Amino acid sequence: MRVLRLFPLFILLLPLTKTFAQQKNYAIHTIAFYNFENLFDTINDPNTNDDEWTPKGAQHWTSKKYHQKLQNLSRVLLEIGSSENSNSPTFIGCSEIENRGVLEDLIKESKLINKEYGIIHFDSPDKRGIDVALLYQKKYFRPTTYSNIPLIVYRKEVPTKALTKVESSERTDDNLEVSDQNNRVFTRDQLLVTGFLDGEEINIIVNHWPSRSGGEKKSSPFREAAGTLNRKIIDSLQRINPEAKVITLGDLNDGPFNKSIKLALGAKAIKADVLQLGVYNPFEEMAKKGLGTIAYRDSWDIFDQIMVSQSLIQNNFNSFRYWKAGIYNKSFLIQTSGQYKGYPKRHSGTEVGFSDHFPVYIYLIKEMK
Repeated sequence: MRVLRLFPLFILLLPLTKTFAQQKNYAIHTIAFYNFENLFDTINDPNTNDDEWTPKGAQHWTSKKYHQKLQNLSRVLLEIGSSENSNSPTFIGCSEIENRGVLEDLIKESKLINKEYGIIHFDSPDKRGIDVALLYQKKYFRPTTYSNIPLIVYRKEVPTKALTKVESSERTDDNLEVSDQNNRVFTRDQLLVTGFLDGEEINIIVNHWPSRSGGEKKSSPFREAAGTLNRKIIDSLQRINPEAKVITLGDLNDGPFNKSIKLALGAKAIKADVLQLGVYNPFEEMAKKGLGTIAYRDSWDIFDQIMVSQSLIQNNFNSFRYWKAGIYNKSFLIQTSGQYKGYPKRHSGTEVGFSDHFPVYIYLIKEMK
């Protein structure tokens, strides 16, 4: 069995009335998610709405800018979770990628090429051509099955009240595209990957739920449907194995308190509240503290989240378990001047940035005997 890294960790044990510290060695893996924000190549694809991201498009997206974007992203990916793990993430869920080709270019960057990342990707129905994918380090993870599970939702043609001033002013380049034939809303599939992490079976779901185009309330049913689909996928895995280890991650376009996560998916913020077959969301407590991965009108929210099944928060560490979570928001990722000072440093007309989202991560650890 391959072991990523052994590191000493002081675990506080609380037997009855005595408290003492004991040093143990643990193997550790980092699992990350990052919305790459418009990782497009420069080639015009006639089958998608990518004209903006071409040399002659609105973004004047040249080869030089594209390669700078790749360099920027590779720097972030190398460093996510480095406070506790010197190795880059074993798994990287990613969204807003145009195609497999941009990922192939990314993992060939000098900072990442020696990590030998594999790629799992499917083209999605999204009309802008943006997809989700999973990168994984081949020396630690062996995928056995993977599939893209479509989210089938429709726009209901019913009278709705007028949008509020705030809702009508919301802007996103991730607009919902609707079929003229049957009112189906085209959005990203949910990517399910199953395989073995150092000999232990792990299931990972990569998500990019429907945007808030048209206003949060009006579009909420689409994300609630995404949460319901996510729950069904987890249920299907747990019917086969009630102890299935499941990690669901992504840009959910909702915060931890929204219905799509609290009700449809049923995620809990406190470990003690997570029943068998339930889901734990460590990012809800971060949201209560005012932390965020994305900002709008000087208000922060955590759209990017990683949640785990109850089987990953059990108290013993004789197999891989969840340890802790974080938001990677180092200073070089933050805009330092102008109207959006303090926000994530995204692409602008004068500078190729990183993303309008901060990446998130969790650690899995296992005690080594």
